[in-house]
Amino acid sequence: MELTRRDFVKLVTSSGIVLTLSPLASAQVPAFAARETLPGRTGWNPAAVGRGRIDGVAKVTGAKLYAADYRAADMPGWPSTTAHAILVRAPDATRVYTGIDLGRLKGALAPTVVVTAADLARAGTRVPGFFKGDLLCPVGQTPLYLGQPVALLLFATFDAFDAARLALRDGTFVQFGKATPAVVKPPYGSNRFVRVAGPAGSTQDVYSPLQAGWVKPVRFNRGDTPVWAPASRTGPANAQASFYGDRIRQELATPDPQVLMLERTFETQSIDPMFLEPETGLAWFDPGTRKLELVLGTQSPAETADSVATLLGSARAPFKPAHIDTNFAYVGGGFGGRDHTPFPLYVALAAMFLPGRPVRLAHDRYQQFQGGIKRHSFKLRSQIGIERATGKIRAFAADHVIDGGGLANFSPSVADVGAMGAIGIYDIPKVDVTTVVIHSRGVTAGSMRGYGTLQTMTALEVLIDEAALALRLDPIDFRRRNALPTDGRTLAGNTYFGPVRTPEILDKLDRHAIWQQRAAAKAQPPAGMVVGTGVSCVTKDFGSGADCSLATVELAPDGRITINSDAVEMGTAIGTALANRVALLLGGMADEVAMARVDVFGALALFTSGDTYSLTQAAQDTAARNPRWVPQFSSPSSSSVGAHISTHGAAEAAKLVFRFGVWPAALDLWGVPAGDPVAQQWLSARWQDGQLTLPGKPALPLAVLAARAHARKFVTGAMAHGFNRWAWAQATFTVAGQPVTMDLDALALRAGDGKYLRIDRRNVKFPPTTFNRFGTSYSTVCGTVVRVEIDRATGALRIPKAYSVVECGTTLVPEVVRGQMQGGFAMGVGQALLEHLPLYEEGPGNGTWNLGQYVVARASDLPMGDLECEILPPITPADPPKGMAEVVMIPVISALLNAIFDATGKRFTTLPVTPDMLKGALK
Repeated sequence: MELTRRDFVKLVTSSGIVLTLSPLASAQVPAFAARETLPGRTGWNPAAVGRGRIDGVAKVTGAKLYAADYRAADMPGWPSTTAHAILVRAPDATRVYTGIDLGRLKGALAPTVVVTAADLARAGTRVPGFFKGDLLCPVGQTPLYLGQPVALLLFATFDAFDAARLALRDGTFVQFGKATPAVVKPPYGSNRFVRVAGPAGSTQDVYSPLQAGWVKPVRFNRGDTPVWAPASRTGPANAQASFYGDRIRQELATPDPQVLMLERTFETQSIDPMFLEPETGLAWFDPGTRKLELVLGTQSPAETADSVATLLGSARAPFKPAHIDTNFAYVGGGFGGRDHTPFPLYVALAAMFLPGRPVRLAHDRYQQFQGGIKRHSFKLRSQIGIERATGKIRAFAADHVIDGGGLANFSPSVADVGAMGAIGIYDIPKVDVTTVVIHSRGVTAGSMRGYGTLQTMTALEVLIDEAALALRLDPIDFRRRNALPTDGRTLAGNTYFGPVRTPEILDKLDRHAIWQQRAAAKAQPPAGMVVGTGVSCVTKDFGSGADCSLATVELAPDGRITINSDAVEMGTAIGTALANRVALLLGGMADEVAMARVDVFGALALFTSGDTYSLTQAAQDTAARNPRWVPQFSSPSSSSVGAHISTHGAAEAAKLVFRFGVWPAALDLWGVPAGDPVAQQWLSARWQDGQLTLPGKPALPLAVLAARAHARKFVTGAMAHGFNRWAWAQATFTVAGQPVTMDLDALALRAGDGKYLRIDRRNVKFPPTTFNRFGTSYSTVCGTVVRVEIDRATGALRIPKAYSVVECGTTLVPEVVRGQMQGGFAMGVGQALLEHLPLYEEGPGNGTWNLGQYVVARASDLPMGDLECEILPPITPADPPKGMAEVVMIPVISALLNAIFDATGKRFTTLPVTPDMLKGALK
């Protein structure tokens, strides 16, 4: 494969624009950089003893960290005064948009510039493919969805902006003409997943997505009803899917006294991610240098920079910058809602249309509700068949209808992941699941914590509970009988990598006092109350099947450790996790950890091509012949990738610094010659109190080792890139004359204080492209048991006790894992009992929603003193860390629903379950 100039410079330029991507610290004076870059062991450092967070002090003392914190005066070299922008959105999607009436903004309140769709067309901007659709609704068209932007108002002074935003808050200045039907677009996606296991003892499925690929409909009826290929046992893959899927459904529809058949429906609601910091950005276009600088908070830095470059890459002068420098700040919460968000595009446009003036675009909470990405609402129909004699699930079928809102965003992917998670922790030999994601006039839905599995597993776990009670089986024992074993096959037909620890989780739930004492608690409720106990156990994948890990680990002559990573800190303490994982290998906490770095890896000279999800094996094999090609350069911080993916590159880099820098320095100091057997014992060395120890040798402090490594020009820095498609890419590199095989596909090393030099790989093995057919291969299991008390008179629900238990491999920061479990519990309570956004005219797209209507879980809604969170220890010390941030939320919802049934005798199948609904059930 011949490397073209465009391929070579893809990470440096895009659409003819020079790109640089930086953490915000690189643009600041040193004092600010010290605050923006995680301080590591400098000063008070609870992480040094495995507790707390290295970013904790900066956050609780109010240091400038987040995009929302910054104004132009905080940016050296920028003009000192900040202009402001308002992104106007359409509160109606059933009438023709005719323009905006700014008559109420008289005199000094008038905007300096008004940007409309016509202005974007004249400027020659283009919409990145992922965000396909009009960035601003043109006059004369019906808005595509509620909350679609229609104009940008730019104000040179804060006073004008502040008065204008209050004057315009009611939204009535957005004008509409005749009524029209809502805009109708084809479904965003649809798939059918069918698996039929082979005979008992067989390792080969009769049919599975892994064998045959994923199946799409041949067409749609009535706009959004998928029509599948005519059934044929011997026909093409889609025909076989219809054949086996139809047989499963016929079996489930045929009465059989030996089989319990249940068919149920379930609906989940749209909710908001409700991250603490609404989306905010700051940008400045200098017409003299034609440089556009941005300050943003996003989960996907590389995608954001490329999207902004695509937006402006074909623009006409003066709207095309020559250089874009995108600075990334900390993110004040994400939960998926800042991954591939279109918000940064509007920040860039604001600066381009007010050249020479830094412009700040910041959502308030009204605007975040109106325009921020939402969780998908699901309508699910499920069927299950269970042998009465054995309590074993025989077959399962489901149909999922998902409302994607106004833009496609990640809707097709959310549907697929939800479908693959539809059978949860269970071993089911015959499964047929269909999905369709419809466009609607609702606010755009996209990535959010749980990513489709929250919806499908909630419905499943409620159904499983009902089935257990119908069979007169203990709900936990019923789950045990049907739990997928370690070598069992998922819905896609693949097995999980690593052991499946579901039985341990179920045993923990079974033995817990909340579960053991459920009958006594129900029999003796507080006065005026009914009491119930519920349980749930789920699994959740981590990783997206196209994940990257970029990192440098550097050792200074005085022993100081610096880490750079492309991971984004959004409240998950990934900086602390990186520092702790590297400390295990280098014996000391990092002194500096810089996040969201995608600009310091130039020595690798990497390029990519094509879409890694649709790449053929032949194309991958051809591309991989070039040692600088990788399937993907950098990926978002999403899909619970933090511990497993994001720390991987740093861990591999640290291994190299240790083996080829620290270890030879130790041998040199000990006087051990190269041929001595001791020279091969680096795996036996241990760190104790910052000193390297080996039996029979004096302990050596890290600073002494670092000084010798620099003096002898050993390896003192490693730059690593890893790619994961449900397995790590591997390659062999020659280091110090030795072949070394690593879970990496690109490597550069620094000797002493020299420059990084790329080490060309050999024998690279990228995971096969058939792994794209997996639904998931990395999985984490979590279980929850809860007790509820419900007031008979009012329906008010209280959670007096709860217990969650999770397994997540080696825990890098245990307190942060517990924090994620506590936060996930609160979000689960919100989903089950409190949070709800109407989809259309009464919902957030009308611009009137704020926290007055939208209720999130508060301390009074939670078992503050009686929420027990347990983390299973790893099976072996060598177990890698696993992603767990999403799974800990999911079982909370169904455990609550099952507890409500235990208390009331009524099974609720729509969310949220409100006090009025509970009161009605208790009459």
